[in-house]
Amino acid sequence: MKRQKETPAREDADATALSILGWLAGEPDLLSRFLALTGVAPGEVRNAVNDPGFLAGLVDFLMEHEPTLLAFSAATGIPPEAVVHAHAVLSGPHGGGDF
Repeated sequence: MKRQKETPAREDADATALSILGWLAGEPDLLSRFLALTGVAPGEVRNAVNDPGFLAGLVDFLMEHEPTLLAFSAATGIPPEAVVHAHAVLSGPHGGGDF
């Protein structure tokens, strides 16, 4: 099955989610917590990034704890609003609506 072309909003949301993963990789305690909550084993992360649900989970993880969201934003320069937007796109009615 051929994958549909992603919209700019979806591409931005995916990029934000991958930025979250990159940041979490440098925060071992938070990464361990995220993996424990999702049930994803460390060796499965490389394949999991292709799963829209995993990407949505990354964004949800930050959205559920404001201090972590703000720490991510301070460390990466990605504003909290971009994370909120990514959350809306990735957790929308069909896991990625056009917003």
